[in-house]
Amino acid sequence: MRSIGRREFLGRAALGVGAVAVAPSLLAACGSDSKSSSAGASDGGSGLEKVTFQSAWVNDAEFAGFFVAADNGYYAEEGLNLNYLPGGPDVIPEAVLLAGQADVAMSTVESTVKAILDEGAPFKIIGAQYQKSPLGIVSLASSNIKTPNDLVGKTLAVPPINVLTVEAMLAANDIDKSSVNIVPYEYDPTPLVEGEVDATVDFTTNVPYSIEQLGYEPASFLIYDFGFPVYNDTVIVTEDTLADRRDTLVRWMKATRKGWVENFKDPAHYPPTFADTWFKGTGRDIENEIYFNEVQKPLIEHPDGIFSMTPADIQKNIDSLAEVGLTATEDMFVLDILEEVNG
Repeated sequence: MRSIGRREFLGRAALGVGAVAVAPSLLAACGSDSKSSSAGASDGGSGLEKVTFQSAWVNDAEFAGFFVAADNGYYAEEGLNLNYLPGGPDVIPEAVLLAGQADVAMSTVESTVKAILDEGAPFKIIGAQYQKSPLGIVSLASSNIKTPNDLVGKTLAVPPINVLTVEAMLAANDIDKSSVNIVPYEYDPTPLVEGEVDATVDFTTNVPYSIEQLGYEPASFLIYDFGFPVYNDTVIVTEDTLADRRDTLVRWMKATRKGWVENFKDPAHYPPTFADTWFKGTGRDIENEIYFNEVQKPLIEHPDGIFSMTPADIQKNIDSLAEVGLTATEDMFVLDILEEVNG
């Protein structure tokens, strides 16, 4: 079986495709005795409170702020010891959270809302790392594809899981979907650089770098900016954790935000320092991580601080999710933690 990339993994988790659907069987698969003693526990004799965090994917620049905060002692300054759990194709953050193996997790707004709606999962979204989802239309600069209108008459390779999202984007721009030749895509830029397709749907934070390495000049735009505005890498907790460990969550978010602020002072500085620690064994070169770190900066930063959510942006997410059949509600998003962090 071929390995899957993060985009495919997240897409499947969001819409319940294949083995990574968020379902009761996933919780059962964790084992009936799977509640971790480390989640929410004191940290031995260190005097620090342990907070277990389940990441959304394998270690890369997408989580650089956490690594900076841990290495620079920002969690310790808040009286916390971060127990960081990497993600990957076999890890569903929502299932880990439900099993009690983590206090905080990061996932997509789509997959979390689906878990709440379909399974009655007691989740609350308390922050958003990506203010704008990195999902976008990637092409070669020579194709001159800069907006959805430029896709008319073109061939667009779309992963099956993202067809509804693309159709929502086209409808928002008054484009008849029949005017765009949509073909399946399997997360490989080769058909694009070989001219078999004109554009692909991909993460704009990473795939353009791969295209550059193949000797071509990439171009991209975010689907967010053209009719489908959603968050990504949303921070989720259970209702019990929100009620019982509010102060812990505030301190955790303060430390993590401080790590991101420090990281973005010079996006090229920290990735090389993680080569033999956080990034070891990932198979990606450090130049890739530097590229990733630089291009994600405007997608993460917010005038009110990293992780911020506003009622207006939450409503945009609700409206977008409705376009793909997910009925999100305002009460799924909680602003209290952010208010305390900002206070």
